[in-house]
This record gives sequence, structure tokens and C-alpha cells, in this order.
Amino acid sequence: MRGFARWMLKLDRRAIFAQIALAVLLPLLNPIGLPIRVSPDVQRVYDYLDSLPSGSVFFLSMDFDPASKPELYPMALAILRHAFRKDLKVIGMTLWVTGTGLAEQAFSSMAVEMGKERGKDYVFLGYKPGSVNVIIGLGQDLFTTFPTDYYGTRTAELPMLQGIRSLKDVGYMVDLAAGSPGIEAWYVYGKEKHGFELGGGATAVIAPGLYPLLQTGQVNGLIGGLRGAAEYEKLVEIKGLATAGMDAQSFAHLLIMAFIVIANVTYVYDRWSVRRI
Repeated sequence: MRGFARWMLKLDRRAIFAQIALAVLLPLLNPIGLPIRVSPDVQRVYDYLDSLPSGSVFFLSMDFDPASKPELYPMALAILRHAFRKDLKVIGMTLWVTGTGLAEQAFSSMAVEMGKERGKDYVFLGYKPGSVNVIIGLGQDLFTTFPTDYYGTRTAELPMLQGIRSLKDVGYMVDLAAGSPGIEAWYVYGKEKHGFELGGGATAVIAPGLYPLLQTGQVNGLIGGLRGAAEYEKLVEIKGLATAGMDAQSFAHLLIMAFIVIANVTYVYDRWSVRRI
């Protein structure tokens, strides 16, 4: 036993790094889906979207950049999967120019997976400069604010937008935000003026600052960070990017905790063995 303790205390740190790397990599390649409890805040977003009848208008704004992709992109995929599964009329856009490519990728990839047609089942408006002025414009007239969609097609000619003129026609909206403009702007210039229900998704860093909006009912639910994204994936019954990320975090944390316990036990045992000699 003392020989094992000595060996453990002299273990090459590279062996520890290699085990940590495996603990992170393997769950990412093959998500296990460790048990996770869905919080009421995430459940409310899911329940409201799920309650919308087929053909309702759902608006998704992806207001983030590549730096926030690990947390918010999985949310977008899970929410779009849910909306397409419900056969909602989905409108998407972004207030962040750096998020345009990510947003388009999310819409196009999920539309292919779910068998949805651009212009008929969903519309991606893309990005337009103006920040909150874009929200104000959408509240007045969608076709004036976005004469064409991201792909250059005239919005007035898109079949899905027939009968939809502004934010007043939206049944539910979710904003996925990494900062400003984001959820607060959509509340002040969108929900407060036009009456649609608003849900939010945010990075773990800014989510605590949004809880006052949640507690006062200004947003009906909030998906926070990678954990929140994994909760939503559980609700839509997939093992996606967020589930894989949470598995990797959990295994890495468990392994580190095991190393700490083993190191302390072997150290104490080695000191005790020296005193006995």
C-alpha cells in the first residue's frame, strides 16, 4: 500500500491531463444524456411554445456572436426543432451582424432535417443595421423594414408571410441574447407595445441580470446557459450539443474530484507510514 501511495504522489502530470482530455472528449463524441432536472423557467418557454396551435406565428431572434455559440446555438437548434415539429410559421432574424452566419446556418440546417421549405414554412430575414429602430420598424410594417429576406427574395412575395404585417401578428417570440441589443430591447420596443408573449435565452454570464424581468412577468421564461440548453434538449427528446457539453463537464468534474480525494488519501497515508517507521 505504501508503494502505491508513493507511486501516486509521483504520478506524471501528463497522465492526469490525458485522463481529463478523455473525460471531456468521449462524452462530446458520444453523448450519454446524464439525468438532468428541468427548471420551471425553461419549462415555461417550452410549454408556451408547445401550446401554440399549428399555423401560429413564432418569431426567433438570434442576437449573439460566435463567442457565445457553445451556449446559445444549441438553444436555437432545439427551439427550431420544436417549432418546426409544431408546424408553426417561423420568422427568424438577428440584431447582431456577427451572428448572421450562425443564425442562417441554424435555420437552414434544421429546416433540412425537419423537411421544411424556405418561404413556405419559415422565413429568415437576416440582419439589418439600426438596432432598436429595427424592432420599432417591425412593429409598424415588416415589409417596409425588410423589403427582402436574407436571400434577396421580396418578402411581400413569400407565401408564408401572407396575412402577416408586423409584430402584432406574432403569437410568441424568443430572443437568444449574449448582450445588448437583446431581451430588454425586445421587451421595451416589442412586447410592451404590441402585446405578444416573450421568452428569452441567454448566456450564463448575463442570465442573472435578467431575472428581474422574469420575476415581474416581463418575460414568461428564461433558458440560461449551457445547462438551460440541455434542459430544453431533454424536453424535445434529443441528445444534442448542449447535452454533450453537460456530459463532458460532469465527467471532468467527477474525475477531478476523484483525483483530489485519491491525492489527499495517499498523502495522509504516506505521512502516517513515515511516522510509524
